[in-house]
Amino acid sequence: MMYSLIKLYARFAIKVYCTRIIINQPQILKIRGPVLFAANHPNSFLDGMILTTLLDEPLHSLARGDAFKNNLVNKLLRKLKLLPVYRTSEGVENLEHNYTTFDACRETFKENGMVLIFSEGRCENEWHLRPLKKGTARLAIASWKEGIPLTVLPTAFNYSSFRKFGKEVHLFFGSPIVRDAVLQHETDGKLFLSFNEQLNSQLQKMVYEIEPSDKPMIRKVFSIGAKSSLPFLIIPALIGWIVHAPLFYSCKLFANLFKEGHYDSVLTSTLLLIYPLYFLLLVIIAFSFNWWMGLAAIPVLPFSAWACTQAKYQLDL
Repeated sequence: MMYSLIKLYARFAIKVYCTRIIINQPQILKIRGPVLFAANHPNSFLDGMILTTLLDEPLHSLARGDAFKNNLVNKLLRKLKLLPVYRTSEGVENLEHNYTTFDACRETFKENGMVLIFSEGRCENEWHLRPLKKGTARLAIASWKEGIPLTVLPTAFNYSSFRKFGKEVHLFFGSPIVRDAVLQHETDGKLFLSFNEQLNSQLQKMVYEIEPSDKPMIRKVFSIGAKSSLPFLIIPALIGWIVHAPLFYSCKLFANLFKEGHYDSVLTSTLLLIYPLYFLLLVIIAFSFNWWMGLAAIPVLPFSAWACTQAKYQLDL
């Protein structure tokens, strides 16, 4: 119940946070499990959130293990279908917990569920595919050897920006990894190599390679600054900026306290958590003037926030 409610809210929020989401194979969003989405990882929390909100079926995501240290947070994250995966940098003693997580993933596959794994093993805000780790291959091959009819889908996230609120996202799906071509090999080394070669080949075609300093290329690829609907957005966008500025800039200051690579995810999650309270406060204030202002505020507030984000992107602000 909690997962479904938060997913419903996040589906609405992502339409405000992302000005446009382009998907090369939209039919994939209706796919049924067992499925393993093998993805790059350019934008921390936002990668999993976007795919979760778009898919019809529930999605389990693997997340960095140090986020699960607190018992209360651990329980909350697991209710949101997040599972911990540890890197050597988070303590060699924690690596054994990855076996438990992979066991849980295979149980999810047996129930025709879906899992998102980040095959690079770490998050970096960049338009670049990093070398793939063995974790994805290990999970997929172990599942196939157990007789699970697992589909492994290469998945690529591309963002127009890692700092600006309101961004264009290009979400690309590849072709399923060929199971038989992988399992024909006898040794683990060749199995992993064959799997990663297939995965890497597809991801390289879908993950953009752009230098951060190449602003003209970024604008060209993501059509930043296209002013198709700008005249119709100016007034509601201005209202949205005035009304939401206190919340946005407070969250922005808070997000700036964190590491560069986590700015976007911290800003997004903070806004997600606080906006319902901020929205309720503004509606109450509107009702205190008169009832019709209160009723009008309910649709106007989210629409003006959406308009502000759209106008901001079209003006490249």
